[in-house]
Amino acid sequence: MSTSAPLHKRAILWGTAILTVLVVAGLCLTSESDVTASVRQRRVERLNAAVENVYTEGYQRMADEQLAELRGEGGQGLDAMVLAENPYGTNTTSLYVYFTTDAPAKVTYTVSAEGYPDFTRTAQEGGAGGVAGTMAASADLDGSDAYQSVHEFLVLGLIPRVSNTITFTLEDTDGNTTERTITRQGPKLLGDEEVRLEATVAPAAGADLGDGLYAVLGNDSDDQDFMYLYDTAGVLRGEIPLLYYRAHRLLFDGDGLMWFSASTKHLVGMNRLGKLVKIIDLGDRFILHHDYALDADGSIVSLATELGRDDHAVQDQVIKVDTRTGKVSRLLDAGELFADYKASTTHAGIDESDPTATGRWDWIHFNTIQLTDDGGAILSARETSTIIKIDDLETDPTVAWMAGERSVWDGFPAIQDLFLDKDGDFPDTGGQHSVTVETDPSLGDGRYYLTMFDNNFGYASTRPDFDWTVIDGISTAQSSKDPHSHSQFRRCLIDERAGTYAEVDAFDVPYSPYVSSEQVLDNGAILVDSGMQGLIGTYSPDGELLAQYRMEPDISYLYRVYQYGFHGFYFQ
Repeated sequence: MSTSAPLHKRAILWGTAILTVLVVAGLCLTSESDVTASVRQRRVERLNAAVENVYTEGYQRMADEQLAELRGEGGQGLDAMVLAENPYGTNTTSLYVYFTTDAPAKVTYTVSAEGYPDFTRTAQEGGAGGVAGTMAASADLDGSDAYQSVHEFLVLGLIPRVSNTITFTLEDTDGNTTERTITRQGPKLLGDEEVRLEATVAPAAGADLGDGLYAVLGNDSDDQDFMYLYDTAGVLRGEIPLLYYRAHRLLFDGDGLMWFSASTKHLVGMNRLGKLVKIIDLGDRFILHHDYALDADGSIVSLATELGRDDHAVQDQVIKVDTRTGKVSRLLDAGELFADYKASTTHAGIDESDPTATGRWDWIHFNTIQLTDDGGAILSARETSTIIKIDDLETDPTVAWMAGERSVWDGFPAIQDLFLDKDGDFPDTGGQHSVTVETDPSLGDGRYYLTMFDNNFGYASTRPDFDWTVIDGISTAQSSKDPHSHSQFRRCLIDERAGTYAEVDAFDVPYSPYVSSEQVLDNGAILVDSGMQGLIGTYSPDGELLAQYRMEPDISYLYRVYQYGFHGFYFQ
């Protein structure tokens, strides 16, 4: 029925450098109770080295060659599927599938395992480096694109270390269907994350939590770092190893690639089959941190730290990375825009993207960047609890407006003149994260919403004497367990024409003094990651908690969690 068994065996014999070999060889992480600390450390080091090998052009090219040979020996018809586990080393629980059919068809698969909910998706086929044609990952599929005669895709969602039944349903253009079923043992994980998250608030039957996967971005580890994909039932459906540090968000370009950071120095473009098509090293001048976005040209605009500075200032730069050439250029030095304010602050802080660094000057701490349609950018500055709009970011950056507690900037009247006026009576933010631009054509030009995770935490290491309690209701508690503190989801209306901002919606969420994220889903529900508590909650628009999962942080927090549908990439 399938060529998978002998071909898979040959692939293992060939791929001594392939990550799956390391899994079979027992290099997956185990608990301290199973092995001594020294043995564990050696295994971690070997796993780190294996992941470093995956993030090389040579490894990706070798995987291409092996898949081409496998396809040459099978795949002619549904009963001769070519199957390969995680061929590019970039998603542990994925399964590569290749076969042809006489007539065009679309393929839906269902992964079933005892004790777990079924996982069903219609496979995205064609494009982005595969053998079946090209298609932009961000494009919507029309009817003709959905049907292919050459079928090549990834099955996501195998449950590790148990028997998985995968049912493929093919539907032709006349609506006729054909089924085939295979059984696969799920692979061992490389990490020790939960396969099923604890549901602290179980979703009600029929609750609409969105149709995407939760991407857990930044469950930082002292061992090996990963990005995890969980479904809305809290079940693990993907494990993507990183070099180190974290991915901050996923970006989908017009060439069918998914971009993310794999370290402080590496941005990678992955195709829908898991191949790292582009691996960009930023070089020795900058390291990235916290956030990035795609501009209109398909380049990545990123928050960054400039290395080798005499003043040791960190997390105050914006750079541009040309995804075609890999060229890196600086767009903005916030220390030049706010030179006098910077000079007034205490020389203190750390660089979160380089925890070994000492003597750093974290005077503004950008944590979010959102590009706007007018060529500008929204920046969130945690250290000043201020949101800043920059005009003409890529040509001649200037400050358009600022929003937040004005008194943070006392002594600098020219800067305070740039602040929007409040329209209404509401407190300002404290250390906000994950600010997101929401446009609405009905609002007209110059008016849009900003949603954000308001940490509601008042502290700045470079402003030790500032009294943050001037912000009504703000907490100064460092512990996320403080019973008297809460954070908030907030939505504000920005009116650039009137020079005002107003709070439109707000509700309390579990307290997290640092990190965390929010996201308004396509169905209107709101996804919130209270990062320092490891809580992933979905709320109704009026703040009712619909479901909540807990993921144990490896060190101290989950950096951000966003939901992605992966439509036009992994799935139709």
